[in-house]
Amino acid sequence: QVQLVESGGGLVQAGGSLRLSCAASYRTFNRHTMGWFRQAPGKDHEFLAFITWSGSTYYADSVKGRFTISKDNAKSTVYLQMNSLKVEDTAVYSCAAGTGGTTTSRYDYWGQGTQVVVSS
Repeated sequence: QVQLVESGGGLVQAGGSLRLSCAASYRTFNRHTMGWFRQAPGKDHEFLAFITWSGSTYYADSVKGRFTISKDNAKSTVYLQMNSLKVEDTAVYSCAAGTGGTTTSRYDYWGQGTQVVVSS
């Protein structure tokens, strides 16, 4: 069974940093592209970044240069390093596994999400 478990969310001041983690089951990690999305209250899921099984990355323009996606194959974990956080980055952040892309429909498995709150 596929399992994705996020951690690392919390409260941070604007301009600060957080690193989110997503621990995945072995098969998921080696077969799928891993993506990060976020959802603010009352809004749809917003694509942030993905990393392929080979390590190629792609970012949404809204986070390019501030967020970095990476993975540790030995730990079957994908990370999202978030720097220069803004109040508008406040959302529930979720990782997902799938075939890749920028839309939620391209991802079959989702974690439960972790809350990030950026204060001014």
